[in-house]
Amino acid sequence: MYICPLCRQPLELTGRQYQCAANHSFDLAKEGYVNLLPVQQKNSKDPGDNKLMIDARRAFLQSGAYQPLSDAVNKLLLQTAPATVLDLGCGEGYYSSRLQQVLNPATRLNGIDISKAAVKYAARHYPAIQFAVASAYQLPFADNSFDSVIRIYAPSDNNELQRVIKPDGYLISVSPGPEHLVEMKQAVYREVKRHSAEIKQEPGFTHTRRQQLSYPLAISEPEQLDNLLQMVPLAWKFTSESRLAFVAATKTISIDFLLDVYQLA
Repeated sequence: MYICPLCRQPLELTGRQYQCAANHSFDLAKEGYVNLLPVQQKNSKDPGDNKLMIDARRAFLQSGAYQPLSDAVNKLLLQTAPATVLDLGCGEGYYSSRLQQVLNPATRLNGIDISKAAVKYAARHYPAIQFAVASAYQLPFADNSFDSVIRIYAPSDNNELQRVIKPDGYLISVSPGPEHLVEMKQAVYREVKRHSAEIKQEPGFTHTRRQQLSYPLAISEPEQLDNLLQMVPLAWKFTSESRLAFVAATKTISIDFLLDVYQLA
């Protein structure tokens, strides 16, 4: 179901190499993923999250802090009864792997991310899922490839979503709610601007459901909060001293997610 990122023709796997009719070829890595992000689509030499950010996110997610979000996304997705699913911006595979555990074994699950380091980790640890390094703005999939797409904090292109989602298929999107990590903002801003709760319009889609997931996260140890800081852009607003002070003093932090379900019109 992959298409060539250069000429958009179907890719066929022969041995350990994907090849299109125009003889563009892409090797299957030993970990089991394929890199479908050509140089022309990169915005830097090594795009996406670096290893330090990936390690911090993996440690934080494995602490179970965002398991309620994973469970909520899985529940919404199962209601769509999909046969094919794409995790858009899959990172190191945390949400993909937990989703794969509850899906029908016959369901095909794909994950893509622009970060090679993240996809390499995901493919090594979750071999039942098909992972690829690819751009969300030029998805390497044929038209009408997926019944459902999950998008957790990932950038995307609306036209590409409409192209790869099947008629009447679903997009499940997660974004930060008004109170999400508000304590971090209070630590670095004099006036705190909260995230909007307005439902984002997705042209070509009909919004069918909104679920808000909010809870106070009790910080089990300072390292957990430091890992969370490493995951978010706000980390750059802290000095070394203010970061240490914030991590040492903060015992709970507000978690607030907005989960929106859209159906292709």
